[in-house]
Amino acid sequence: MYHVIRIIAIFTVILFIISCGSTHSGWGTVTNKSKNWQSSQPDKNGPPAHAPAHGYRAKYKYYYYPSCSIYFDIDRKVYFYLSGENWEMRAELPSSLNVKLGDHVTLELEMDKPYINHKEHQKKYPPGQHKKKQKK
Repeated sequence: MYHVIRIIAIFTVILFIISCGSTHSGWGTVTNKSKNWQSSQPDKNGPPAHAPAHGYRAKYKYYYYPSCSIYFDIDRKVYFYLSGENWEMRAELPSSLNVKLGDHVTLELEMDKPYINHKEHQKKYPPGQHKKKQKK
């Protein structure tokens, strides 16, 4: 009888350890192996990526300087600028771009990489022309 109780106790402990191990990868760290779990989590209190937005999307605000094609992310305090053929992101502009930025246009976008639509921004806000468009 003692052996049966001992086997049941060991089996219970093993089941407990296995059940804890499937939800914890370490002390205090909860994991979920499902790929769908991560994609269904809301971003910045918004809807999951796969759900309709119903009017809400995370907005990123930028100052776009048409005279030099530079973006400044207002919230993150970083600049986006062309360096050769690649876009760079830095907290400060390099000395080679240390010029007067000129007038800017405020853009509110749904992406964290404003330069993706740079050609569209160049057409919509040519240097020196944005003041006329904003007054209309």
